[in-house]
Amino acid sequence: MLFRSNASGGAEWLIAGLGNPGPKYDGTRHNAGFMALDYLAGEWGARVTRAKFEGLYDTVTVDGRKAALLKPQTFMNLSGHSVGALADFFKIPPQRVIVLCDDVTQAPGKLRIRPSGSAGGHNGLKDIIACLGSQEFPRVRIGVGEKPHPDYDLADWVLGRFSAEDRKALESRFADIGDAVRLILDGRLGEAQNRYNR
Repeated sequence: MLFRSNASGGAEWLIAGLGNPGPKYDGTRHNAGFMALDYLAGEWGARVTRAKFEGLYDTVTVDGRKAALLKPQTFMNLSGHSVGALADFFKIPPQRVIVLCDDVTQAPGKLRIRPSGSAGGHNGLKDIIACLGSQEFPRVRIGVGEKPHPDYDLADWVLGRFSAEDRKALESRFADIGDAVRLILDGRLGEAQNRYNR
């Protein structure tokens, strides 16, 4: 089997989907990471419901690799507190922390996979960099669309909900995100970039 629940709880990798907890934020642009992680959990037979590390998590074996799936419950700007706590507990180095997050610089559903780099204005990534003490972690940035005009408040935009069309564009890429994550787990991040950064 490609996927199975990892009852022992150990993890060699961490896959974190970023977002804000609570029904108020369900379906908002900032929660694209949560939405993608929920898809992966469903495909891989994981239940991201265990409360620890200031988040909800579960462990699963993907293609023979033990991974923790995490949804920080700290709110976006403090995502690193949760990511850092789980990574520290399982002794997972930054290079094995994969972050799924929204990207307001790209059209809905466009993906940008990078092996490392700055936060690029994303507060969740900024806090993860601070808490891990490193920028050297892979991330899958998920396009949620740009602000409709420059004066539009960014917080209002990312906390707003997708149109039906934009949500469909986002959800159409979840399978690709799953494939990309599996390539990264297999040490083939460059291949993931070549396939899905378009």
